[in-house]
Parts: sequence; C-alpha cells; structure tokens
Amino acid sequence: MADDPRRNLEEIRFFRDLGFREIYLAGAAPAARPAAAPAPAARPVPARPPAGAPSGSDAVPTDPARRPVVPAGFPSLADLAEFAAGCPRCKLSSKRTHLVFGQGNPRASLMFVGEAPGAEEDAQGLAFVGRAGQLLTKIIEAIGLTRDDVFIANVLKCRPPENRNPEPDEVAACLPYLREQIRLIAPRIIVTLGTFATQAILESELSIGRLRGRFHALGPVRVMPTYHPAFLLRSPERKKDVWEDMKKVREALRE
Repeated sequence: MADDPRRNLEEIRFFRDLGFREIYLAGAAPAARPAAAPAPAARPVPARPPAGAPSGSDAVPTDPARRPVVPAGFPSLADLAEFAAGCPRCKLSSKRTHLVFGQGNPRASLMFVGEAPGAEEDAQGLAFVGRAGQLLTKIIEAIGLTRDDVFIANVLKCRPPENRNPEPDEVAACLPYLREQIRLIAPRIIVTLGTFATQAILESELSIGRLRGRFHALGPVRVMPTYHPAFLLRSPERKKDVWEDMKKVREALRE
C-alpha cells in the first residue's frame, strides 16, 4: 500500500478494469505533448496504388527487387499515407478491405506498435479497434493519457488471412512504411506490443519474454517491449507484467 493515498486511485481503476483487485504503487501521470490535429490517416485509406506501382498481373511482385520503392523523406504523415494508399508491395494487398495506416497524434511522445490489423481493423481501416484495442485503450488511460495523445500503428498495414502470424516477406515489405512513420512522428518512446512488433523494430530474434521489462535503444528513441493486448485476453495473469512495463514508460515520459 502506498504511503501517499493520492497515488492509489489510478492503480485501483486500472486493475478494476483489467480484472484485478490489488493495489500497486504508481506515480503521477505524465504530461502529454500539446494535442495536435488528428493524424491524417484516422480514416480508411482509399484503395489506389502509389505512383509508379505495378498494375494488373504484376500487382504483387514475387521478386522483392520489383516492388514499388518506399522513399524516405516524406514531408508529412499525410503524404506518406497518400503514397501508401493501395500499396501492392506484398501478397496481402489483394485480400484487404482497407489498408490500416495508423492513427493518433502525429506529434506524439508515445507510440504503440502492434503486429498486424485484425478483422475489425481491416473492416474500418483503423488500428486497434477490436477487443484488443479496447484493452489497449484502458492501458493508455491507466498512465494518464488518451488515444488522442499517442499514435497507434502496426508493423503490417494489411490483415493476414485468418489473423495468422506475419510472414518474413510481409514484414520486410511493410517495414519501410513503419520506419518512415517513426521518423515523421519522432516519438520519445515506442511501446512494441508482442513478439513480431518487438523483433521487427529491434531486429532481434529473442522472445518477448526475454525482451520485455526494460528499455532498448532505437537511435534516440527508447523502446519498451511488452505483451500484446490480444495475448492478455487469453492470459490475463500477464496483465500485471504489462502494468509494470507501463509504469516505467510513464516515469520515462515524466523525465
């Protein structure tokens, strides 16, 4: 039990929402960056190919060297989203309903990255809007922020069939978009959600269990790996681990 009763309320709310009845120590909520205009990709991205993309039978090149190049140096997320619209860089492009670019504050200090869209995300063109997304919202609110304060994205911008795991060629095809998102947003901290997002961003083969719980460097950005909300829905006993990770994120944002 914390000596300062003011530190208990948010802890109680967090564990109440996530199914726990224990109280843990916590600090004051971090100050968020001033809210900026909503990210330009907070609506479904229209299905049209980027300039110079192949068409017809060549819409999904089997040779990576023939895929449309994702150049660096876009002036804004809006420009990147427009380029990404209708992207044919991997085999998932022919099966999607919407490309899920990501949404939130384009100047966010904190960015969340998952692995891939699910069925609800594919239908709406928005990241983390299903059951896992609802849990992610509670996690964000537990550290004193809202979804409008952060930016939420995935490594893959298209849903894999039946929500299967991302395949290496799909990750390789989509990583240029994610890297450009990170450059444009310039977050202070990225929280990677689950194994695939963590391994892709950190270029590591270690498991999420070995990587979570401490910060890793990605240039000037600090990366905190933690469990994916979908995993927490199946394994609620791991929610406490995520809370410990998020307390470290909150403290780092206050620095």
